[in-house]
Amino acid sequence: MSMRQFAEMVGISNPYLSQIERGLREPSQKVVEAIARNLDVSADMLYRQAGLDPDADEAEEPPVRVAIREDPRLNPRQRQALLEVYDAFVGEGRPVRRRRRRPEESDGTGEGER
Repeated sequence: MSMRQFAEMVGISNPYLSQIERGLREPSQKVVEAIARNLDVSADMLYRQAGLDPDADEAEEPPVRVAIREDPRLNPRQRQALLEVYDAFVGEGRPVRRRRRRPEESDGTGEGER
């Protein structure tokens, strides 16, 4: 089956499917479910095969959060503030997805900058 045929079957455009495949776009949950349905697999299986475990957040608390909660040098207000900052940076409750960097984007080393 061609990419064009698969995109049509799933109900998305061929360019959008191509962007998902190349890691330039992240599909919505609805699109993942449509892809899974047409492949006759579960959406969770697709996430796991992509290296994103949808149940990972529920299965185990990240060590950073444990360390913050258990540090006796922090008062409750400090713990709460640190946990909120940490959650904001890592996107608590959502799988962490990393976008592939384009060659022209900076990596912070000065290379790739214009």
